[in-house]
Parts: sequence; C-alpha cells; structure tokens
Amino acid sequence: MKRVLAFDLGASNGRLILGEYENKKLNITEIHRFQNNPITIGDHLHWDLNYLLTEMKKGIKKFVEVYGKRIDGIGFDTWGVDFGLISEEGDLLENPYSYRDTHTVLFMDEVHEKIDKKKLFQMTGVEPAAINTLYQLYAILKTRPELIEKAKYILMTPSLFAYLFTGEIKNEFTISSTSQLLNWEKKDWDETILNKLFADKVNFAPLVETNRILAKTKASINKELGIDPANVIAVPGHDTACALGAMPIQNDQTSCFMSCGTWVLIGVTAEKPVVSDEAYEWGFTNEGTFDGKFRLQKNNTGLWFIQQCKKEWNDNGEGISYEEESRLIEEAEPFRSFINPNDPSFFNPPSMLKAIQDYCQKTSQPIPETKGQFLRCILESLAFQYRFVIERLENLIHHNIRSIHMGGGGIQNKWFCRFIAGAAKRTVYAGPVEASAIGNMLSQLIALGEIADLEEARKIVTNSFSFKTYEPENCDHWEKHYKSFLAIIK
Repeated sequence: MKRVLAFDLGASNGRLILGEYENKKLNITEIHRFQNNPITIGDHLHWDLNYLLTEMKKGIKKFVEVYGKRIDGIGFDTWGVDFGLISEEGDLLENPYSYRDTHTVLFMDEVHEKIDKKKLFQMTGVEPAAINTLYQLYAILKTRPELIEKAKYILMTPSLFAYLFTGEIKNEFTISSTSQLLNWEKKDWDETILNKLFADKVNFAPLVETNRILAKTKASINKELGIDPANVIAVPGHDTACALGAMPIQNDQTSCFMSCGTWVLIGVTAEKPVVSDEAYEWGFTNEGTFDGKFRLQKNNTGLWFIQQCKKEWNDNGEGISYEEESRLIEEAEPFRSFINPNDPSFFNPPSMLKAIQDYCQKTSQPIPETKGQFLRCILESLAFQYRFVIERLENLIHHNIRSIHMGGGGIQNKWFCRFIAGAAKRTVYAGPVEASAIGNMLSQLIALGEIADLEEARKIVTNSFSFKTYEPENCDHWEKHYKSFLAIIK
C-alpha cells in the first residue's frame, strides 16, 4: 500500500487528505481541515503564511500519531495567481498579497500602455484580469520597488509551500500558467513581457515538469514533524488542474468540466490555447492541465456568494445548518429576482447581503429579505450564468456540449447541481467531492510509478468513488426565466 498526503488549499479553507492506494483502488481520509482567510496588514489584504504553515504541520503530526512516520509522497495544490517573494538568503520577505486586494486596479491601464491588452492575451492565453500575477507584481514595483529589489526569486503559492518543505526553488507548470507571464507556445516564462514591464527586475524560479518527484523533505522538517524523509511531488499546483485530472470525463468533445468551490471554472481540454477575438472579448482564459495540455475555460464567481452571506448570518447570531439551508431553498419562491454574478459590486463588498439588495433595487426587481430569498436568488443566478458561459464555449469550440461533469466541494449542494442541470438543459454528472485532492494524489502516484498515466488514473477514480447524475427538470420554467436573466445582465 502507498500512502500519499495531499494538501489542498482553496481561497477559504485548507485540507490535508490521506490517500491510500492498493489493488487499483484509492481510499481517502481527511486528516485535518482549517480556515484560510486573508488578513489585513496596513491597508492591504495578505495571506497568513505562518498560520497556514503551522496548520499544515499540525496535519502531518496528526497523520504521524495514527499511521507512523513513513509518507510515500506529499503534494501541494492551491488557488491561482498569488505568489511569494524569496530573498537572497532564502527567506520569505513578507506575507503574500491576496488576489482580493484591489491595489492592482490603478495600474492596469499603465500596463496596457506598454503592452497591448489583446497582445498580452495572445501571448499568454490568459484573460487580462486585476487579480493576475502580472498586475500584482507591477503594482508592487510601482508602490514598493524596494521589495522587488530584495526578491531573488518569485514562487507561485503551491511551489512556495513545496520550497518551505524541501528548499527546492522551482515553479510548477499549471500554477505558473495562471500568472499571465507564461508564454503558451514555449511553455516558459515570457522574456518579452518580463523585460518590457519589469526590466529584468523580477526573477521567477524555473519551471519543473508536472507529475515528477521534486525533492525530499528537509532534515529540519523531518526532525520537527517526526517523519522519515518523504518525496515531495510536483503535482499540478493549480487546484482546478488537479480537479480536472480527477474527473472521469468520458468524452472530452461533448462534455465540459465545472470545478466548483469559491470559484466555478467551466471549460474543456484543448491541445493548444484558443486565443481568438471571441475568446478575448468574452473573457475566456487558457491554463495548463494535468497532462501538459490546456484548459479553455471561463473563471466565474461560485459559492463565494453563499459563503459570504452565511458568514454575515453567523456574525449576527443567525447561522444556519446545511439542512436548514436546503429547506429554505426548497420553500422559497422560485425565479423572484436575479443578479449578475460578474457585477464588480460583488467582488469583495463590506456586506454581500446589502450588495445583493442594492443590485436588485437598482434593477427594479423584488428585493430579497429572507434567507431563502437570498439563497434562491444566488443559486438561480449562478445556474443561468453558467448556461450563458457554456453556450459561448460551444461557439468557441464549434461543437455542442451535451453534458456537464462537476467536481469539488460545491457539488455537495444538491440544489446547486439540480439548478445547473435545469438551467443549462444538460445532464450533470457530479463527483468526486474532493476532486482537487484526489487529482493531487493521482499525480503523486504517477510520479511514484504506481499509475501509468491520466487515462489509468481516471479509471481508478471511477472504480473508487461514487457519482450522482442530475437530469434536467422543469426546463420550460427555466427557459422562460432565462430570458429575464439575460435582460438583466445585458
């Protein structure tokens, strides 16, 4: 039996999950779970790296107490775009900025004066967006040049964690592809962009091939945690790349994937990026996959809406359980009011509840007042938005998408899955829940020689985990109200 540990960090929480692989079956066990919330330092949002590292170490110590000191592999996957700056001495200079900080917005036009916005998209395949690594680095260069001068290397977040455990300074391909600084044709850092914007003042660590052993854990880590030296694997660093690897999609030509969590990423696998005029105008992006290809996808706000609303209710002493949430959705009047999930007012408002009410008032719709009305408004709007994205995706790839394969924590919400099936008028296959962590484990097992390739890995997923199927329901009702939704977002 092989035992591998997957650190799977999203933009709201993190998990350490154990994978036990034997006889072509993978069993998973959650070892440790912890919150991951940005902290405010001065006027900016940062990630608390010391806290995250402490929680990771707690997780490994919990593993050791039950299973002993032998670990066959460790892998790290996280959200995209964020990064850490490493000094000449090998130290992390400060807590990384969070992509939800707005310090980049003021500098986007200045970047585009130096390199045309559309040209950037064509060179990198990545949608120009304020959260991207490129704009974050440029904002730091303009406001804190001394910090850039002190940085010897730049490591994307999962590669930063791998460095802290091994001392190996390398960036993994899939996470690097989210930066908007990677040339998609060369699959390497784009020197033209780096020179024009940063004049050789930034230095990204070199790339390492995915699904390979990176290094052994450092002696200091082994001593502190009471473990034998363990292989740290260069798994797909981006959680969506991991999730897609764990989805046993039967036909890449007629199915799209949805990786569902704080964000919902919708797309298809492509041999090379799609950088057409339509892809650019519609805000699609191209990022790396488990097996060195690309994901043509649209990044959408996901269950962030519900997470923020529930946080407000909890803070006000009005928290609800998942069972209550389900009941409230079922009892609420359907199709009462809608929001445009991509409206800037929802990016990081002081109050998500008030932002939704203000939007509905501004668009002359009934204003949500009860929890059920808020939840219905959010989920129905998201379902319609995802249909809109899928229809545009069909136009880009020139064939029909007949089914949707959903993975990730969001699929635990049955209403979310049902609404998407109904709104999109397509069959939804849901599973596995821990898709990112499972993809992380599969990559480790490939690196360790236990699994041959992605095709075999997906067969193992099918044999090891259960899936749910949601057929479209009440299509006439969804179709009628889809027109109302389109009128609002346009």
